[in-house]
Amino acid sequence: MFRAFWVLIFFSVLIFVSLFSGCEKRKLIETTAGMDSAEELWIRVLLFDNIRECIVASTSGFNVIDRANDSASKFTSSDTVKIRLKNGRIQVGEKLFSGSLTINPKDPYVVQVNGKLYRGNLKVIANKNSFDVINAVPVDAYLNGVVGAEMPNYWEPDALMAQAIAARTYALYYKKRFGAKRNWDVSTTQATQVYKGVAAESATVKDAVKKTEGKVLKTKLSNGTKDIFPTYYSSTCGGHTENSTNVYGGDFYKPLSGVKCPHCKMVAKTSFYYWPMVEFNLETVSKKLIERYPSLKKLEKIVDITPSKVSDYGRINSCKLTGSNGKTDFLRGEDLRLTLDSGSKKIKSTLCSIMVTNNKLRFYAGKGFGHGVGMCQCGAQRLARKGKSFKQILQYYYPGASIEKIY
Repeated sequence: MFRAFWVLIFFSVLIFVSLFSGCEKRKLIETTAGMDSAEELWIRVLLFDNIRECIVASTSGFNVIDRANDSASKFTSSDTVKIRLKNGRIQVGEKLFSGSLTINPKDPYVVQVNGKLYRGNLKVIANKNSFDVINAVPVDAYLNGVVGAEMPNYWEPDALMAQAIAARTYALYYKKRFGAKRNWDVSTTQATQVYKGVAAESATVKDAVKKTEGKVLKTKLSNGTKDIFPTYYSSTCGGHTENSTNVYGGDFYKPLSGVKCPHCKMVAKTSFYYWPMVEFNLETVSKKLIERYPSLKKLEKIVDITPSKVSDYGRINSCKLTGSNGKTDFLRGEDLRLTLDSGSKKIKSTLCSIMVTNNKLRFYAGKGFGHGVGMCQCGAQRLARKGKSFKQILQYYYPGASIEKIY
């Protein structure tokens, strides 16, 4: 009897602790602000493209809206469902829908996809033999998943606020520039901005986003009007940021002119500021470049690569490619770098020297991490440590740009 009594007490305490812990976990997820905001203040993030199945769940349950007939189906919080393609239609669990649907989680508007949490809604769109999954999310909720993925969340508040404004402007620019022509605005990778959803959120990041709510960078355009522009940024500029036209071509924006930056050296990892020599087999280089750029097939086989244009700040802006048949062509330095090393794990920037020796393409004397255009993130952290405000940081790296509140 005595033993049974203490066993009963033990399990009662265990149940209480479990319930209490569960309540605490739920409190960590706050309701997403902006769910009722205008469509132009939502960002569509391409989470997955050309996949054949994925797993979706939500602790609050969700509705599936078939966009072909506007019908809705309810799924409870206990439903963890597999989404797959079946005869050109999308199957969610055991239910079959058209080739285009929206998944709306209930308050607090968090949905799990393949084990990762995202705020907002999901759009699932079928292709011929696969489907895409797109996360539609209010811009500031999106930024909560970007700022902490692009910059350490323990950095100075003003560095985080500068990052929030740059990232907000960049996302809204991409939405305006490219969104109308496709079903999504940005990706989750460095190709646009790194986005990790709820996993990247923190109190410091949310504070930075909240304090800069609605603020973007604008510049005067050639037609005399003011508008947002592509506010590029990178990890470590290596001593001087680069003019955007030298790296990407396109329109000239005065705030994307290069500026001297002695600041990042004081913050960046040594391996980011000075990176070691990297070599690639020239035959492998030739195959990768021709595969990525079919027009280079006319060279037959690339046997030499030399800089053809180097900026005033030392970055290789373009390269001359020589083929085994004597023909030549040109390629942007950034395209060469990312074709050979898409993750930037080895060739960290084009602020380096290159040469072909012993049938190998060598990158050496490298400095910096990233394309070097716009704000230098490590430099922003150094300036914030020195007491500079987010406004001063942005004015330094985007000279002539104005900070304006648009919502």
